[in-house]
Amino acid sequence: MKILKREPLLWRLRIETDDDLWTLARIARKGMHIAMLGERRDQTTGGEEGGRAKSAERKKMWIRLRIESTEYQTFSENLRVHGMIEEAHFDIGLHHTHIVEIRDDVELTSARFFSTSDRDLLKQAEQASGQTHVVLAVVETDEVVLFHVTARGLREGATWTMRGGGKRGEIRHSEGIAATFRSKVIGALIDTLGEDTPLVVCGPGHARDALLNDLKSAGETRMMKSIATSMAGRAGANEILREGLAGDLLSEHAITREITLIENAWERLATNGAVAYGTESLMKAMNEGAIETLLISAELLREENQFIGKKTWMEWVNGLSDIGAELVQCSTDHDAGQQLLGLGGVVALLRYTM
Repeated sequence: MKILKREPLLWRLRIETDDDLWTLARIARKGMHIAMLGERRDQTTGGEEGGRAKSAERKKMWIRLRIESTEYQTFSENLRVHGMIEEAHFDIGLHHTHIVEIRDDVELTSARFFSTSDRDLLKQAEQASGQTHVVLAVVETDEVVLFHVTARGLREGATWTMRGGGKRGEIRHSEGIAATFRSKVIGALIDTLGEDTPLVVCGPGHARDALLNDLKSAGETRMMKSIATSMAGRAGANEILREGLAGDLLSEHAITREITLIENAWERLATNGAVAYGTESLMKAMNEGAIETLLISAELLREENQFIGKKTWMEWVNGLSDIGAELVQCSTDHDAGQQLLGLGGVVALLRYTM
């Protein structure tokens, strides 16, 4: 995310990645205003011309909406923002939908100061713009699955499968089929990835090392690592993130820290350790000042009809600063985030067992 202008009640932002769309979908909420270039049909240009119907002209203009709702599908290429037009050359008071895409500039305004949670999310999006895009290739003898690691999720990409041979039959014949399969995968990888995109080749067994050696033989000089995992497929990709096996390559990504903290919470739950979930336990932990780190779904945090006690979650988390606790806003676009939803979308790591 590139921040073009930042004032207490106005942010002008440039969308640079899918993760930026994810961030904007959480920050831009009902009651706020969003403005960007859009198109409307000018009905005054329609009518009859030479005995034929003349369609209304589409005109590009700056359109400001009062937001009513947003629609965003995980890892999709656009965010749809629905609302009522409050500023435009015409059609004031009518409904309009802004379709926000990568490289668009948007202006977001709020009647009240942006919350600390929104400012933190924006700061993370700005920092993530400088992070390296990393790709994981999870390799088995007869299958290679590509995963793109983003700041907020794990997106599955292409899958290549070897049809026949490979795992049985005469050894030399099988090795020849496997080599041909790897050659096909390497060609597709080179076409798919940017020249400087780091590649982590992982998986159980030795197939990953064979692929890495063939990549080097093909002249690939990008940063590449071979890392052993105990599992294949998506489980293997999650193992890389969960165990921190890629080292510094992924250490700055928000997803890596979220997964580590959520795994820590599960370990504490399994041993009756210093952890709390459920509204009663969380309220007690807050009152006692026992919370060290609160993990909460970024969506739940902004739900205006979800309460803890008599407060919304956004109001309740303001008390964290009074007890020196940290707030971590989690994505649910990875497996650990889905596990967090299983705990109600929020869990607290405590300073001591209550």
